[in-house]
Amino acid sequence: MARRNSADPPNPERVAAFGLGLSAESRAAAYLVAKGYRIAARRFRSPVGEVDIVARRGRVLVFVEVKARATLDAAAESLQTRQQRRIAAAAAAWLSLNPHDIDKDIRFDAVLVAPGKIPRHIPAAFEAE
Repeated sequence: MARRNSADPPNPERVAAFGLGLSAESRAAAYLVAKGYRIAARRFRSPVGEVDIVARRGRVLVFVEVKARATLDAAAESLQTRQQRRIAAAAAAWLSLNPHDIDKDIRFDAVLVAPGKIPRHIPAAFEAE
């Protein structure tokens, strides 16, 4: 994949996808808050990966991957093993920067988002390898 020169105009498809992703993450975060979660971070980035949402509820620390597609089923099918490994690595980076969270129960969830549908929260969508 060629790197984009900073002088080149942005790819319209990428710009649209980025905006869609931010909107989906906002919907997912609002949905989790309505379910009693507190959002600790959004778009946590580390050198080894990114987590869309880090949330807490009680003694549980949740690393959430948000998937937005045309349908909820398509969103569910889009969570790949490679992404799961990067999310788990980013979670480890989070824990190294936030040692007060080490004693929490850790879980990896997904929130699926599709136009015109209520987001679907999948607790324990995958386990870290």
